[in-house]
Amino acid sequence: MTMTPQRHSGPGPEAGRSPEVLAPSQTPDARSRRAGAQPWVMAAAVALAVAGSALSLNGVLRGWAWYPPVLTTVCVVALAMAALRWLRAQPFLVALGGFASLVFILTFTFFRRYSIAGFIPSGDTMEQLGRYLRRASETVLAESSPVAPNAGIVLVTCAVLGLVVILVDALAVPLALPATSGLGLVAILVVPAMVKPQSVGLWGFATAAAGYLTILACSQWFAPDNRTPADTARNPGQFRRAAITGGMALVITLLLPLAVPGFDQGTFPQGSRLNPWGSSTGLNPMISLGNSLRSPSGDGRITYATSGSRPPYLRSVTVDRFDGDSWSPDDRDASRRVGVGRMDAGNEILADEQVRQVTAVNTGRFTSPYLPVPYAPDAVNGLDGRWSWDPATLSIKGVDTNSRNQQYLVQSTAPRLTPELLSRSSAPVRGIPEEFIRPPNNVPDIVRSTADTVTEGSGTAYAKAMAIQNYLRSVEFTYSLQSPVQGGYDGNGLSVLADFLTQKSGYCIHFASAMAVMARLEGIPSRIAVGYAPGRSTGATVSVPGQGALTEYEVDSRDAHAWPELYFQGLGWVAFEPTPSRGVVPDYASQAFTPGGASTNENNDDLIPSSAATPPATPGATQAPLPGLDSAGEAGHPLTMPLYAGAGILLLALIAASPRLLRAGLRSRRLRGAPSAGGTTAEAAWAELRDLATDYGLSPGLSETPRHFSSRLRGSGALGEPDRPDDAGARAVASLTADFERHQYGRPGGVAEGSDVPSGPSAADRIAAIQASLRSHARPARRLRAEWLPPSVMNRWGRTASAPFRGIGRAVAITAQAAARSWRTVRDGLRRLRQG
Repeated sequence: MTMTPQRHSGPGPEAGRSPEVLAPSQTPDARSRRAGAQPWVMAAAVALAVAGSALSLNGVLRGWAWYPPVLTTVCVVALAMAALRWLRAQPFLVALGGFASLVFILTFTFFRRYSIAGFIPSGDTMEQLGRYLRRASETVLAESSPVAPNAGIVLVTCAVLGLVVILVDALAVPLALPATSGLGLVAILVVPAMVKPQSVGLWGFATAAAGYLTILACSQWFAPDNRTPADTARNPGQFRRAAITGGMALVITLLLPLAVPGFDQGTFPQGSRLNPWGSSTGLNPMISLGNSLRSPSGDGRITYATSGSRPPYLRSVTVDRFDGDSWSPDDRDASRRVGVGRMDAGNEILADEQVRQVTAVNTGRFTSPYLPVPYAPDAVNGLDGRWSWDPATLSIKGVDTNSRNQQYLVQSTAPRLTPELLSRSSAPVRGIPEEFIRPPNNVPDIVRSTADTVTEGSGTAYAKAMAIQNYLRSVEFTYSLQSPVQGGYDGNGLSVLADFLTQKSGYCIHFASAMAVMARLEGIPSRIAVGYAPGRSTGATVSVPGQGALTEYEVDSRDAHAWPELYFQGLGWVAFEPTPSRGVVPDYASQAFTPGGASTNENNDDLIPSSAATPPATPGATQAPLPGLDSAGEAGHPLTMPLYAGAGILLLALIAASPRLLRAGLRSRRLRGAPSAGGTTAEAAWAELRDLATDYGLSPGLSETPRHFSSRLRGSGALGEPDRPDDAGARAVASLTADFERHQYGRPGGVAEGSDVPSGPSAADRIAAIQASLRSHARPARRLRAEWLPPSVMNRWGRTASAPFRGIGRAVAITAQAAARSWRTVRDGLRRLRQG
């Protein structure tokens, strides 16, 4: 039996070349067309990868108001670089254009009112930029995730992601290192992996991986490695190897976190947060207390028993340095003293009566470098490790240890204060460090005017302090954990303080900061203490030597609290309580005080709002699309929301039309610019005919010959009545079938010059005739599916998506078989040993 070899080349001198050389995608014209599309396709791949990776930042930044500016920035930078590359600009100019487009889009998004023509930076732009960067620095240093997406932190996020686009593009295209471009995506994913308890999240990880694989695929398609054979229908080994490799990489990604120390519980990428510093349930010394108060779990439980008549505040750290951007602790490491068995700050206390108490504390799993103790400690005994204390603040900090699992006894002494004693304390302040006295620079007008108005007519420091406290606890203010989040002022800087005094709703850090700043403006030294409000009785007692059985109390993260301390000469630091419904107002600060202070949380035991509850309404508060931008007048710009809405609609339209566009592109690539019956056009036209029939519900069989498939198609009724099919469509099918059979099974060497080669319509015209005939005779539902969800495309996507899972399944099956064989070998060996 003699088999006729297939003909893979058309007439002419190139007849002896290999099929790969003459594939349509390898012809010079096709390569030129493909190069023209390369910048745009690669830009889309880079934008998909970076914007997909940015999805993982949800949870680092609260909500989704920050994502539209991020998406806009990424797309603008990627498209600008694609346009320059399409115009054949040099790689250096492409990167420079990327930087320029990043500057323009950031200016347009954040500084339109302070720029030239809305997008060119000016001197005013730089001034506003400094303001936003200070807000971003305040957010990073003073808050813990998820942070409110104020304008500063969103600006920094957009800038960083725009730079990542430039980096990934440079690695993938001019440097020809597409695999290394994944480092830019890893740099984005590392942030949520180390910050969020739920790690990067499923969608962020999946979209980043899809974008990265798209970059690799585009790089191979537009600049294939000559050392690697092309992957075709007859040589699917490369794709199979890639699928198996990808599947094994996915398995390793999911299993590796279980074996690597430093991962928390959970399954990557939805869990397993990378936490190289170990777990911590302690209080954030940077006084971002919102997360602790909103924590539903009540982590960091501390128990204590005291000899005092009421449970005391437990004080961890003193925050005394305020530079206008944020409060922060000044540890004064050079002046700290080691050893807390005896603590004598040398302060002169003029009060006639001192109150001494003993407190036994058990920190349990509370983890912090600072030790929670009642103020003011004289001595702390029973601690493990080395500890130091600050003579200026009496805060206790571990030298080589922390507070976890510590049990210790605190002796503390404080003057018995009365309103009369505080009123008489009018001597000038002496011996107090400047950082406790110096008011911040650039105080907003509302803060200064409020302080002057509230304290007007108050003659003494105590009267001013009481006026400020009473004002903040009045019915004008409400306690709310949610209003600062919704309003975008969940922090502790001056700009946040201005927002708080405008909205008149917040929680302890806002009230404490307001009183401390206004006190300094009125000449009273102030600082903020951070720790825990008095807790709840556990119902148990603790035996303390020399004190007998003392009532035990407990606090946890829901009791985290901040309160101001004001200095009075001869009496020392005196605590006040300006936060309504929180803590306990001291007796010396209760007189001339009218109860009020409406609150969204009535007591310390009910601070966690139900997840299903509606957040309380705040008078005058509005929830802007991007919290914080309202201060610069940007969020309300009339073009902002239409632009974002238009971009979203366009994106959805592109996604919905992608199967149709892909199908049209595939048809155009197959049929463009080749002779009607020669060379590879016959194969391409036949492939297009098979896909066209598949789209209209007539898939060719695997073992079906071309002639049988052609006959079945013409007699199926898809081209008209079975006995009277559409003439143009039927003739086109028969003609394409004859061309394919002639090409596939004809005599090697091509058709001799001058032979009778049929002439007539081109392959593209015949395919168009067949498509028109199929469309005209198809039902509306089938016609709609063929045009917008063509099965020939959807089936390919399904096979591509399932290939890695098939590879994983085969790998798992092979592993299971090997394990079974090993078990049988061990079992047979044991049986022989018993028998012998």
